[in-house]
Amino acid sequence: MAADRRAEAIVVGAGIIGAACAWRLAQQGLQVLLVDNQRAGATAAGMGHLVCMDDNPAELALSAYSLQLWRSLVERLPENCAWRGCGTLWLAERDDEMAIAEAKCQRMAEYGVASEMQSAAQVAGLEPMLRPGLAGGLRVPGDGIVYAPNVARWLVNDVGSAIRVITGEACALEDRAIVLASGERLTAPVVVLACGLQANRLLEQPMLRAKKGQLAITDRYPHRIHHQLVELGYGASAHASDGTSVAFNVQARPTGQLLIGSSRQFDAPGRDIDLPLLAAMLARANAFLPTLAQMNVIRCWTGQRAASADGLPLLGPHPQHRWLWLALGHEGLGVTTALGSAELISAQIHHHRPAIDDTPYLAARMFSTEVLAI
Repeated sequence: MAADRRAEAIVVGAGIIGAACAWRLAQQGLQVLLVDNQRAGATAAGMGHLVCMDDNPAELALSAYSLQLWRSLVERLPENCAWRGCGTLWLAERDDEMAIAEAKCQRMAEYGVASEMQSAAQVAGLEPMLRPGLAGGLRVPGDGIVYAPNVARWLVNDVGSAIRVITGEACALEDRAIVLASGERLTAPVVVLACGLQANRLLEQPMLRAKKGQLAITDRYPHRIHHQLVELGYGASAHASDGTSVAFNVQARPTGQLLIGSSRQFDAPGRDIDLPLLAAMLARANAFLPTLAQMNVIRCWTGQRAASADGLPLLGPHPQHRWLWLALGHEGLGVTTALGSAELISAQIHHHRPAIDDTPYLAARMFSTEVLAI
């Protein structure tokens, strides 16, 4: 029987969250095993936006903090990571939505996030492709986009031999250990689960719920959109606790293509495209960008986001297993909050004081008092 493979830390999941956690732990001197099942999960399926979200104070605190970390890193990213500091333009369809934009502006200012109210004329000047008649909006210049799969690979490679990638499927947790489907056993004093929905099986507890999303991308066209464009109703759609929803979200990729979102759908397993829902999403996009109707959509795909019950990620030690940390449940903000999440996890592991209050994200909140008493 082969001997256990040992390290100082194991991270399960090689998407953007797992890669960021492994990268930060390696930066702090740990030898890390990163388990990659090569299934290309949410990181490969998402839009790759870096967007400050403010639907509740904890979400705003984490996304604002993480975006500061991203801005300190982007100058080092190679071109294939496709970083663009395009900013976000939040759009108000009606005059009454301008009050939502003003409240968003004020909330962001409290966390040091710069934003600028835009009149109808200013929105039209910034983005002439938008339909006329919009009420205005809010511009957040510090937001951006990346190509997340390449960023995840870069994070792993950035620390050289400190991270060793193990290809395999984690099938069981044991005390300070991961058992792979091959039978190999990996051991370490610190184990971090950053494997999205797979964690439900490993923890033998349904802590996360799948939110399916669909995306479409056009052929290449001359650059005519300059910001990530999002309707102000996007937050309500993103955090709906049930049902199916669509919202306008379009970004220009560096390739000259337009990436079109977004939709959310509960309890829809698999990768099949829901054609009526896709049609509703594209119709919503066309309502803001009428010229989309003249463009060719060359590919559509789906992905599954891992959502927690309260919409916030689970970042912290498992209450029953002090060697086990959870970095899960980021839903649609995994790319945005990856660096901030990794910093919080690393601070907890090393018993450092975190840069922001990590109480709202601690994994223990998802466990009943009966479980915590065991």
